[in-house]
Amino acid sequence: MDIEAVKDRLLQAAQKAKENAYAPYSHFHVGAALLTTNEKLFSGCNVENTSYGLTICAERNAIFQMVAQGEHRIAQILVIGDTEEFLPPCGACRQVMAEFSNPETIVYMCNKNGQYKKTTMAELIPYTFSLKEKVNGR
Repeated sequence: MDIEAVKDRLLQAAQKAKENAYAPYSHFHVGAALLTTNEKLFSGCNVENTSYGLTICAERNAIFQMVAQGEHRIAQILVIGDTEEFLPPCGACRQVMAEFSNPETIVYMCNKNGQYKKTTMAELIPYTFSLKEKVNGR
């Protein structure tokens, strides 16, 4: 599949998800979309709660939907918000992304205009925490 077409597909899905964000407190709407290694598309938006600790980011929302549908490997993921700068995933989302990615997984960080910076999981979070490696003796 053409990489630019995939990026455009992810961008459209993330923008649509962003429109559904529930952000009555921060008014900061975020959307994310991911493509699995099986070429299935999932999207999510941020959902705030009056108890801020219960808020979920768009990236984790999309990932948890992916897992609920039986998928476990992210090939590419895109995040977009209402910012002039490229929007990077927060630390918690990076760690969850790492659980379901590999170092070469493509990450697109977009601004509100759909412009993007392309990176990889290895560049985004070079030192991930993984119990799988510790349990399996790696």
